[in-house]
Amino acid sequence: MKFNAGDFPLTLRVEDLQKILRLSRASAYELTKQKGFPSIRVGRRILIPRDAFFKWYGIDIYPLAEKVNEMGEGIE
Repeated sequence: MKFNAGDFPLTLRVEDLQKILRLSRASAYELTKQKGFPSIRVGRRILIPRDAFFKWYGIDIYPLAEKVNEMGEGIE
């Protein structure tokens, strides 16, 4: 499945994890408790930074930007 960064908000919710990873609600909440998983607790809400999540999951959502930066032609 291909992901486009623009398809998701900057912070994901547990419900978004359920859809992306096809997990049950309980499994998605358990995942947010794992050490090393990028999540932020704000009051009772659990938010997941989009870019950190996709990096954790091993999906490069900005392949072109990294190629440009490697070539030294990125924005300074």
